[in-house]
Amino acid sequence: MSQFDLIVIGGGPGGYVCAFRASQLGLKVALVEKRPTLGGTCLNVGCIPTKALLHSTEQYVFARDHAAAHGIKFDGVAADIATMMKRKDSVIAKLTGGVAQLAKARKVTVFNGSASFAGGPGHQVEVTSTDASTGGKPITQTISAPNVVIATGSLPAELPSVRIDGKNIISSDQAIALDEVPKKLVVIGGGAIGLELGSVWARLGADVTVVEFLPKIAAACDDDIVRNFTRLLQKQGLKIETNAKVTGAKFNGPSGVLTAERDRAALEFTADKILLAVGRRPNTENLGLEKIGVALDPKGRIQVDSELRTSVPGIRAIGDAVAGPMLAHKAEEDGVAAAEWIAGKHGRINWNFVPAIIYTAPEVATVGLGEDAAKAKGIEVKTGRFNFAANGRAIASDTTDGYAKIIADAKTDTILGAQILGHGAGELIAEVVAHMEYGGSAEDLARTIHAHPTLGESIKEAALAVSKSAIHAL
Repeated sequence: MSQFDLIVIGGGPGGYVCAFRASQLGLKVALVEKRPTLGGTCLNVGCIPTKALLHSTEQYVFARDHAAAHGIKFDGVAADIATMMKRKDSVIAKLTGGVAQLAKARKVTVFNGSASFAGGPGHQVEVTSTDASTGGKPITQTISAPNVVIATGSLPAELPSVRIDGKNIISSDQAIALDEVPKKLVVIGGGAIGLELGSVWARLGADVTVVEFLPKIAAACDDDIVRNFTRLLQKQGLKIETNAKVTGAKFNGPSGVLTAERDRAALEFTADKILLAVGRRPNTENLGLEKIGVALDPKGRIQVDSELRTSVPGIRAIGDAVAGPMLAHKAEEDGVAAAEWIAGKHGRINWNFVPAIIYTAPEVATVGLGEDAAKAKGIEVKTGRFNFAANGRAIASDTTDGYAKIIADAKTDTILGAQILGHGAGELIAEVVAHMEYGGSAEDLARTIHAHPTLGESIKEAALAVSKSAIHAL
């Protein structure tokens, strides 16, 4: 039986980052991943391939609708879905290959197979592999370590009335790999996954309807952001149906119907494909957790303390397997902190300032408390807003939709949060996160010199607007 200092179960962003950091700190590390490549959902079938398709379809829309205004003329513009998918796959291959090289360079031992706790003395983990090298027969080997980190990520959530079949009713896994544009795509869920993939296929010509149970899409955003965001998506052709409770879905051959209700009135939406994008659930089953007594909460998440320790000494859990935002960058920070605590160092996690992005066009980025959420908590706030339509770089690059908003404590001026609707919002939010990490004020942000002309100047102007001092807005 092979012995290690640390076993990490799951090779996604949280798991492989944890393994790499632990190796940097001198630990002998085993990393178990059931996929043939590292990177987890995010790199293989989630964040990265979705962004590749978003980028490709943005280029298509630019060539089709906007290039002529820049003096760029084409005889004809057509979307080649097969080539887009090939490019997406090459992006995935490049990144998974890079992670594999890093694992080798850091002397992390990678086991490809499914992991489960064996029970017994110590922390023994059984790794079962089945591939061509085993002739299709399962082969199990046991490894052990005094420390284990569970980083098994999450799976697409389903509804009681709608189940994924992978053909007609699909998850994001299948939605990034369609070989043709569906005529009618119904998306269940108005969060990041649904809106991003809905945008991809709408740009390519699909008739897309987003059906959301809540009163608004992008539920974590302030109402004013959502109103403007919804308007921009509708302008792009997406149909948004909120306050709609899905009751079922049925296909008869290639065509189907999604049924829902709103205020006791029945709704029907015809579709060639139905994308179920109602969030994700922790992937904590079939790990043998019951054998060793790892406690779960009612949602199936592993219960951990402030240092990510489970109910069993020597076992930690991170990322989507525990409470908190189900985001790759949150999982990465969990992984780093867990490795540092295991190595006897000072780890640190702060789930209060985790940015979240919706990578549509325009993007939406949030961090901390929104204006609506702060007021609901009884916090007196002051806000500053600056429209990209008044930003020189945005005008020059035709990216004037949206605005940046800074939320600060009315008494102390401490930044409580930010919400940005606009081009590059995902990049722009990082500056605000950095200021929030050290307890910065809106004035601190406003007095930071920003290069001109940049979209980032809109963040400075929004911070100035908190004290009604914006230079380029009345």
